[in-house]
Amino acid sequence: MQTPYTVADYLLDRMAGCGIGHLFGVPGDYNLQFLDHVIDHTDVCWVGCANELNAAYAADGYARVAAAGALLTTFGVGELSALNGLAGSYAEYVPVLHIVGAPCSGAQRRGELMHHTLGDGDFQHFYRISQSVTAASAILDEQNACHEIDRVLRAMLSARRPGYLMLPADVAKRPAIPPVNPLIVRSPESSEAVITAFRYHARQRLMNSRRVALLADFLARRFGLQPVLRRWMVETPMAHATLLMGKGLFDEQQSGFVGTYSGGASSKFVRQAIEETDTTICVGTRFVDTLTAGFTQQLAQEQTIEVQPWASRVGKNWFSGLSMEQAVTTLRELCLELSFAPPPRRPGAGEYRVDKGALTQERFWRTVQQFLQPDDIILADQGTAAFGAAALTLPAGAEVLVQPLWGSIGYSLPAAFGAQTACPGRRVMLIAGDGAAQLTIQEIGSMLRDGQAPVILLLNNEGYTVERAIHGASQRYNDIAAWNWTQIPQALSLSSQAECWRVTQAVQLEEVLARLEHPQRLSLIEVVLPKADLPDLLRTVTRALESRNGG
Repeated sequence: MQTPYTVADYLLDRMAGCGIGHLFGVPGDYNLQFLDHVIDHTDVCWVGCANELNAAYAADGYARVAAAGALLTTFGVGELSALNGLAGSYAEYVPVLHIVGAPCSGAQRRGELMHHTLGDGDFQHFYRISQSVTAASAILDEQNACHEIDRVLRAMLSARRPGYLMLPADVAKRPAIPPVNPLIVRSPESSEAVITAFRYHARQRLMNSRRVALLADFLARRFGLQPVLRRWMVETPMAHATLLMGKGLFDEQQSGFVGTYSGGASSKFVRQAIEETDTTICVGTRFVDTLTAGFTQQLAQEQTIEVQPWASRVGKNWFSGLSMEQAVTTLRELCLELSFAPPPRRPGAGEYRVDKGALTQERFWRTVQQFLQPDDIILADQGTAAFGAAALTLPAGAEVLVQPLWGSIGYSLPAAFGAQTACPGRRVMLIAGDGAAQLTIQEIGSMLRDGQAPVILLLNNEGYTVERAIHGASQRYNDIAAWNWTQIPQALSLSSQAECWRVTQAVQLEEVLARLEHPQRLSLIEVVLPKADLPDLLRTVTRALESRNGG
């Protein structure tokens, strides 16, 4: 007897059609019957996580390297645990679908005192909370389910931000008709009048500019502009850079790429290339305090052309309703017509020899630089890891995943699990501090269960080094418990095939990394670093944060 087609099947088919091949989460009694359909689905795989917060981080990491991501939680207790992760996805424009298994519709209508509720008969408390961190949300019933699933998915993919679906247990089992046509997400069309006006003002700006530079960042990647930006830089060589969140957007081996721009904390060469121009074109940038060393960027409004997802600016004039793709296409066409001064030549990096000294932040990052490979996915947690990664020069196809806007420490470890799930054929390198890792370390168990082989560089500097640099260098609130890091994988898997090392010298790290060109199993390297040592960029950032926090 053929199983009837249901709302649960419709939702899973739509997810698969959007490029979501895995569903992260934690089972709970309100989502178990939906999970039966997940297990039976041919194109969407269930990926259980250690907790809901980790599942949200994993779905976020998955979505950053795939089309979109998804997680499943139970009502109330589960969804609130995941909310921090969803807020990070919202802040940083990552499309993640949050499916919440909820009590049956009848129980909700009657206001019954169900478990996982606040005991007041109101089943929409958490739905209302979720609306602050989602592009669209819906409570599904048997009449609206298929329509609302499509609406929320379209809004999520269009805005590149999370969507929320409350799925009552009985609604998941209701009959539905399979989708006939694919879910099409159309970008709003820009009016010809707006395009013409933008082109005119941009041409006037660029015609009078000899020195032009391009600064692009993470929103350009989120909205699919990486291919056109790379072609543009080949066709019209000019100085170009990203902020930290956009690392990997450009081919960093390409002539004209000058490095990572960090406002006043940038090298003199990068500052001059990006700031000392007649016009700097900013595509998808967000000048966050941590990315600009406390808003130290020197880019006057009159000097810049700015492209954002739904509006662009030339000097002081905004052009609303102009799509990002249309604005970039227009600027690329104008640059092909005009000529500018050639980009400055990037200084040579010089040869670095690994010495026999103890590991420091500088020696650590120089050693890591030597062993990066094309197409690596590098995840760096907020703190010394993320700000050290800013100085890396990436090989072709490599990218860096960081979360400096939302800045939730512990994010990167489950995100690495999600990224490896999405891209099993690429090497994943995770760099995280000991304080951050203690928050989400359980997901190493999921990595081992699924046979993943990431390279984990665990930076042991005895606590919250970033916080020490900002305030309270010797206060015990910046201390953490001392863990035996190299024994963690064995504790988290009965059949662990992990390899673990503890290194204190630069040459030791070099020897270990040389063995991991093609890792066959999870590799954890505990990297012992000085307690108060900071990457140069982070030293400047922490001074700015301390000053601003002090008023």
